[in-house]
Amino acid sequence: MDGFRSSDHDAILACLTDDVVWIIHGARTTRGKAEFDAEIENPDFEGSPELTVDRTIEDGDHVVITGTGVGFHREAGRFKFAFNDIFTFRVDLIAQVDSYVVVLPGR
Repeated sequence: MDGFRSSDHDAILACLTDDVVWIIHGARTTRGKAEFDAEIENPDFEGSPELTVDRTIEDGDHVVITGTGVGFHREAGRFKFAFNDIFTFRVDLIAQVDSYVVVLPGR
């Protein structure tokens, strides 16, 4: 999460398997580090998101993080959102991320 707060590509990519899959449900799926890297700073958005982690739940090879954030979409402007990320680990690296994002009312 700290890597996303600062758009630190190296820190994020160091946590991933080479064949990582990132499913942003209802939006898109990326496969592999190169596609994941391109999504870290999606050209539709400006700057790094503000992220607040509310809860972390661990169960075996899975970690669930819930929280809220603020982002800036180049066309729609500033927006608030709630998120739920499910991280699936293989050995000590993230092999899959399932992201659920809900835009919240207000700016």
